[in-house]
Amino acid sequence: MLRQRILTAVALLLVLLPALFHPDTLYWRLATLVLIVAAAWEWGRLNGWGHLAALSGAFGCLLACVMAWDLGWLGRPSALLWTLAGGGWVLAGTALGVVVGFPLLMAYGVQQVGAVHASVILGVLPLGTAVVAAIAYRQRPSPAFWGCAALGSALVVFYAVLKARAAGVGMAVHWADVLLFGAVVSAALGYVGGAKLTPQLGAERVICWVLVLSLPVTLPVTFLAWPAQPVSLPAWGGFLYVAVFSMWIGFFAWYRALALGGAVRVSQVQLLQPFVSMLSAVPLLGERLDALTLVFGVAVVASVFLGKRAPAHRRPT
Repeated sequence: MLRQRILTAVALLLVLLPALFHPDTLYWRLATLVLIVAAAWEWGRLNGWGHLAALSGAFGCLLACVMAWDLGWLGRPSALLWTLAGGGWVLAGTALGVVVGFPLLMAYGVQQVGAVHASVILGVLPLGTAVVAAIAYRQRPSPAFWGCAALGSALVVFYAVLKARAAGVGMAVHWADVLLFGAVVSAALGYVGGAKLTPQLGAERVICWVLVLSLPVTLPVTFLAWPAQPVSLPAWGGFLYVAVFSMWIGFFAWYRALALGGAVRVSQVQLLQPFVSMLSAVPLLGERLDALTLVFGVAVVASVFLGKRAPAHRRPT
């Protein structure tokens, strides 16, 4: 073991010394990058990690370093780097919310209670996003806004309950509701975190780096959870649509809208999602709209419109 360490040190010196005295700092940066990645892998092995886990940790460090290089952080003053480090934590929290927390908790919850039951719990997501945004942006929305937000969420939840009863689906309280509420909290944190980073990075970069930083988790899980049975082509098509549009391109517009229009107010647009989905199902799936859907849809649109007109003041510091 000692001989191996000595040989490793000599090899590193042969790489570092030319890079240290080279007039172009590019070689020193590349050498440092190799050292950081190697140290991350070695740290994982010394702490008893498996080979795949150690490689995932090293890959995560590699992605973080490449992101810092791409964003120009290496040439920024150290004081600014501390600020950017805080942004990195927000970026990691956003990834934890929209890439890990919400999809996993939502998927496990739906498996236990069904989509109709889950839609009732998810009806409070716009209200939850508004609460998180008000705290993060230190805003104090007016009572009129909170009244409209609560009314809109109540309408969506009540509509889902009526549709569930019409379909003969029970709405008893289930332990999986805890998972669904966790999914609501995860999504709200991920939405607001991405909105706060959008003015500095841009919506496209935010979601792209969120997905890239999640690769050390998502890639190993993908291989471990690969389906043992053949998957139908329509199922792969649905998976591809969710991956490309719901988890990527859709966030281009969503994060930019939250940043430009204010996350507190724009969050209420989510109340329209179930009704827009049902409206799209008419030409795509040949379904028919009933009077109940139209009445609740108009009522929710009215609550969103009135809520967007209500003032939201910044809290005094």
